[in-house]
Amino acid sequence: MVRRDVAPQGGAGNFTGKTLGMQEFLSDGVRIAYLDFPAEREDRGAPILLVHGFASNHGVNWMFPQWVKTLTGAGRRTLVFDNRGHGRSGKPHEPQAYTPQAMAGDAARLLDHIGVARADVMGYSMGARIAAHLALTQPEKVRGLILAGLGIHLVDDEGLPSGIADAMEAPSLDALTDPKQRMFRAFADSTRSDLRALAACIRGSRRALSAQEVGRITAPTLICVGSEDDVAGDPLALASLMPNARALVIPGRDHNRAVGDKVFKEGVLAFLESLQPAV
Repeated sequence: MVRRDVAPQGGAGNFTGKTLGMQEFLSDGVRIAYLDFPAEREDRGAPILLVHGFASNHGVNWMFPQWVKTLTGAGRRTLVFDNRGHGRSGKPHEPQAYTPQAMAGDAARLLDHIGVARADVMGYSMGARIAAHLALTQPEKVRGLILAGLGIHLVDDEGLPSGIADAMEAPSLDALTDPKQRMFRAFADSTRSDLRALAACIRGSRRALSAQEVGRITAPTLICVGSEDDVAGDPLALASLMPNARALVIPGRDHNRAVGDKVFKEGVLAFLESLQPAV
C-alpha cells in the first residue's frame, strides 16, 4: 500500500512528497527515487513520464494535484520520479552535477532501467527544460512532449536567476526582501528541501536552448502556460519555433495555480489521444 502525506487545502503547504514504497536506482552515481503506476483500465498508449519543477517533488507536482490519478484513470501507465537534488533522490552539492545533460540523463536512464524504450514526457517549469533537453538529445525516447509552465523563456532565458540560488543560501526567509526570492525560498522551505542542493541546481542547470535547437525537436509537442503566468514566457512564441508544436493557454491561471487546472488536464488528455499508437 502506498501512503501519501496530505497537503492542506488550497496549496502545497508542508507536503513533502515522502511516499513509502518508492523504488531507487543509480543514475551515473546519483540515487534516483521513482514510482511506476500501472494504468487503471485498458492501456491506451505509451507510458508517460512526469518531470517536476524546481524545489518541488513527485508528490507536490503530480500526486497532490491529482495528475497521477487523472492519467492512470485515462489508461496511461504513469512514471514519476524525484529529480536529483529533490525529494527522496540523491542531493549533490556541486553545481556541475546539475547540468541539463545530467538531469535529462536521469530521465533517460530511468526509462532504460524499467525497460521503456519510448514514452510520452511531460515536464513542468524546470521539468519542462529537462524534458526539452531529453527530446533534443535522445529523440528516439520521446513519442510526445508536453512543456508546461514554460514558454519562450526556454529560448530567451537561461532559467531561474542566480539570485534565487542566493535566496536558498540566506539564513532565513526573513532575511530576504525581493518578492521573487521570497516566493521561491518559502516554497523550498515548505517542501523541506535541501537548500544547498537547490542552490547548486540553479547554478549548474542554467542554459537556454537556441531557436535552432528547439527547431530540431520533432516530437509532437503541446506547450501549456497560464494566461497570468509571469515566469514562463509566451507559449505561442515558442510553438512558432518548433516544427510540430501547438500552444494551450490556461485561462486565469498563474505559474503556480495552473498546475492542477481542469483545462490543462483536459488539453493534455486530448493531446495524448491525438498521438499515433505506440510502436
